[in-house]
Amino acid sequence: MRFCVRTTALTIGVMWAFIFFAVAGAQQVWPTYGVAFLELMDGLYPGYAPGGFGSVIMGSLYALVDGAIGGAVFAWLYNRLLGKRDA
Repeated sequence: MRFCVRTTALTIGVMWAFIFFAVAGAQQVWPTYGVAFLELMDGLYPGYAPGGFGSVIMGSLYALVDGAIGGAVFAWLYNRLLGKRDA
C-alpha cells in the first residue's frame, strides 16, 4: 500500500500545528506548562518566541509548514522504499 504524498503531508502538518497550538495555548494559561518544548521550538522556528497570542499563531503556522514538509518527505521516502522492495 502506497501513501498519497499530498494527503500525508497535509495530515501530518495539521496534526503538528494542532499539537503546537495546544501546547503554546496552554502555556498562555499556565505559564510553566511546556516551557522546555517551547524553548526548543524557539530555537528551531525563526521569529517565534514564547509570549503572546500572536506568537502562538506564528508558531502554529511554522509547525504547519514544518509538519507538511516532514510528512511529504516521509511519504515519498516510504513509497520509494516500498517500490524497491517489490522489485
